[in-house]
Amino acid sequence: MAWTERQRQMLQEMGIRLWAPVAPTEVAATPLPAANLKSSPAAPTPAVAPVPAPAAPAVSAAAASAASAGVAADERARSIALMPWPALREAVAACSACGLCQGRRQTVFGVGHVQAHWLIVGEAPGEQEDLKGEPFVGAAGHLLDRMLGALQLTRAEAPPEQQVYIANTLKCRPPRNRNPEPDELSCCEPFLMRQIELIRPRIILAMGRFAVQSLLRSSEPIGKLRGRVHRYQGVPLVVTYHPAYLLRNLADKSRAWEDLCLAAQIADAAC
Repeated sequence: MAWTERQRQMLQEMGIRLWAPVAPTEVAATPLPAANLKSSPAAPTPAVAPVPAPAAPAVSAAAASAASAGVAADERARSIALMPWPALREAVAACSACGLCQGRRQTVFGVGHVQAHWLIVGEAPGEQEDLKGEPFVGAAGHLLDRMLGALQLTRAEAPPEQQVYIANTLKCRPPRNRNPEPDELSCCEPFLMRQIELIRPRIILAMGRFAVQSLLRSSEPIGKLRGRVHRYQGVPLVVTYHPAYLLRNLADKSRAWEDLCLAAQIADAAC
C-alpha cells in the first residue's frame, strides 16, 4: 500500500514507524572464514604398483653343468684337432674324458704307417688289445691279417701303399667287452678324426657296427650299407663286417671279401 505524505506525517505523530522497502542493491559477497577459502584437498592419486620386468628363466644346476661341459668338450676337440702325432699319442695315453680310463690297463692308440693308403677302423679294444696296447690281436686279428695279406697289404713294416694303418673308434676297453656307450664314442671321436686328418688315407674300411655308426652317423645295419662307396670327410669309405663277427658267421666271409675287393678298386683308382 502506498502512503501519501500527509498520511506518513499523521502516523509519525501517532508514534507509528513506517516500514519502507529497501531499494535492491548488489549484495556484497560475505567473506567466508579463512578455513573455508582453502581448496579442498584433492583426493590422493592411487599408487600404481610398478609392473616387474619378466624374470629370466631360472637355469637349473644340471643345465648349467651340461652347458659348461659342452663348452669344455668343444675346446678339447679344437685342441686335439691341432695336435701332431707325438702330442696326439700322449693325449690318448693321458685321457680321462670318460669313465673307461678307470678300468683300462693301457690305451690302444693304433698301429701302421702314418701315410698309409688304407685306414682300417674297428670298434673297441677287447681284453687282448687292452693287454697288448694294439688293435685287432687274437683270433680276430689273425683273420684280419689273412684278409689283408690276400690283397698284398700288411700291418708290418712296408711302404705306405702296402702297409695299412689300423685304429679303433674307442681307445680304451669297455668293461667285460660290453658295447660302447654314446658318450664314450663321443669322447674318443676327436682322436680318430685327427688320425684320419694326419694320415689322409685313400680309402677307409669301417669294420663292425659301431665303427660304421660312428663314421657314417647311420643306424642302418651293415647288410644294407655294404656293397657301395660312402664318404667320410671326403674320403671314400667301404663298410664291412668285423672279423670277430666273421669267426661266428662263416657264411658272410665271401661278402667281406667282396667288400675288400671294392675297397681295393677304389684305392687303386685314387693312385
